Amino acid sequence: MNRGEGIKFVTDWIQGQHLTWRKSGRSNASGNCVEVARLPEGSGVAIRNSRNPDGPALVFTAEEIAAFVAGVRDGEFDDLVVPGGP
Repeated sequence: MNRGEGIKFVTDWIQGQHLTWRKSGRSNASGNCVEVARLPEGSGVAIRNSRNPDGPALVFTAEEIAAFVAGVRDGEFDDLVVPGGP
């Protein structure tokens, strides 16, 4: 695989369509949040840093995000939570 091959940028996916970004209601006031947006036609999900909305976003297929959410629900990432955090 060549460097950059397989990397998708949000603009490659949306082709001028508006995305509706949202963040968790559990986000804190300091702005340390991520935002997510569903891509057109259910093709996947984009994730970005809320403090840098014009910066890069990670793009995942619907299958990839479903696997991640299932892992979160199953507690597979609980060790990443800082003790005493939100």
